[in-house]
Amino acid sequence: MARKTGSHAQITGPKIRSEALRLFARHGFAAVSMRQIAAAVGVQAGALYLYTPDKEALLFDLLKTHMDELLEAWAGEPRGAGPVEALEAFVRFHIRFNLSRPDAVFLSYMELRNLGSANFVMIEDLRKAYERELEEILIAGQQAKVFAIPDTKLATMALIAMLTGVTTWFREGGRLSQARIAAIYWDMARKAVGA
Repeated sequence: MARKTGSHAQITGPKIRSEALRLFARHGFAAVSMRQIAAAVGVQAGALYLYTPDKEALLFDLLKTHMDELLEAWAGEPRGAGPVEALEAFVRFHIRFNLSRPDAVFLSYMELRNLGSANFVMIEDLRKAYERELEEILIAGQQAKVFAIPDTKLATMALIAMLTGVTTWFREGGRLSQARIAAIYWDMARKAVGA
């Protein structure tokens, strides 16, 4: 995101991103205008263009930042000694990371269609890179004969969908804590791959 020079750039830029994320997640990308984002931030609509060339660029920046942070965080996550431990680490990491960013996760799945083809391909490549991380764990488990799965690609998509779905219903302070949910989902994932 382009930054305006001056003392308020470090405040206004992140505030624009934060408000855009909140508004896009709540109302949908198509329904939110740059004027609404500007009003939420407390600046004139024209000021937004000092930070982003247009609304799609703002969406792209939000989606790319989310994927970059996801991949970077996973790269730093301890994996354990083998495929079973690595799968458990992935399950627990995915739930923890995504539950802390429900609006970003929502945008990643629901608003990807609003990107132009070049931006779409870039985000899709990042998503595939993350999915490959899980599939490599499943392949290693299959080769070590600790997972019984007929198709690693299908299992990858099924597990990602199951794990990401938590963000649609989880509410902090609800019946189950994040830690309990992660434990239950790990048990379901373990059984799903026949570990």
